Amino acid sequence: MNSYNVGIVGATGMVGQRFITLLANHPWFNVKVLAASPRSAGKKYKDAVGAKWCMATDIPENIADIVVMDATADIEKIASSVDFVFCAVDMKKDEIKALEEAYAKAECPVVSNNSAHRHTPDVPMIVPELNPDHAEIIAAQRKRLGTERGFISVKSNCSLQSYVPALYPLDKAGYKVKDVLVCTYQAISGAGKTFETWPEMVDNVIPYIGGEEEKSELEPLKIWGKIEGDKIVNATAPNFTAQCLRVPASDGHMAAVFVRFENKPSIEEMKKVWAEFKGYPQEAELPSAPKQFLNYFEEDNLPQTKLQRNLENGMAVSIGRLREDSQFNYKFVCLSHNTLRGAAGGAVLMAEQLCAQGYINPKN
Repeated sequence: MNSYNVGIVGATGMVGQRFITLLANHPWFNVKVLAASPRSAGKKYKDAVGAKWCMATDIPENIADIVVMDATADIEKIASSVDFVFCAVDMKKDEIKALEEAYAKAECPVVSNNSAHRHTPDVPMIVPELNPDHAEIIAAQRKRLGTERGFISVKSNCSLQSYVPALYPLDKAGYKVKDVLVCTYQAISGAGKTFETWPEMVDNVIPYIGGEEEKSELEPLKIWGKIEGDKIVNATAPNFTAQCLRVPASDGHMAAVFVRFENKPSIEEMKKVWAEFKGYPQEAELPSAPKQFLNYFEEDNLPQTKLQRNLENGMAVSIGRLREDSQFNYKFVCLSHNTLRGAAGGAVLMAEQLCAQGYINPKN
């Protein structure tokens, strides 16, 4: 594959930090630009992030001395220096939408971790194993924006990354998912926090995460949707209802799933679909792709957040406790790493897909 120069916009936040750890030694992507707010601009990255660095490993040596640029004031300069950018900024939604479109119109593709454009009809929201074909809408988006290279592609909310990958292959295998009730138990890193910065989460559960339940119910319908003309039209089914709780785990989102099918499979058929499922990342052998995407555990007490969240470098989904239910057809538990599969890692995998498919090309 080609080599690509990339930028990270929002590099000092938790997801930005995770991008840095994932890209420090990436075989395709070379980090050339780091950008953040004006208060960080002009400083070496190690000084800009300072005590806010919260990854388990140190700041990579090849990153520490990069001088941070202004994410909003230096758009043209950043766009001319890289082949594309990852975006994970902490701003108001309308400001994020404008910022990402400004990068795209500067002919810089944007691979976004933000929610601002998830419901823009010509912006693909991609889980690479599930709906890589949605990238085909990029041509229509470029036409609207008046660009040749520039576009925006987004990843879905981190809460979806555990249970939607378990349901989608069953639906596509012909069992047709009808109704889903899900309760998610979400780690504090999903709020950009650690136990040091959020001590009130120790020994505590908060039964509310702003906007999360709406995302958990609506975003799957875009993933299930299809391209019609110049837009992605959301599916009308399955029907999702969700509750989202913040729990005292550092990383890892768990989901308790209840599902009703139009064509009910057997337990053995469900496990077979999960075991055999491969998506585009596995077939194309993308660098960040887990070899086994969906992993079922037979033990009654698995998966566990601490034990399975880092499976396949945090890019795999763990499933367990599949059994019949008295009101739905089945219930089971899922787990994914929220800042790896759910955030930065999922965006890196999406970028690999877009590069492999030719939607992002190096300038030189």
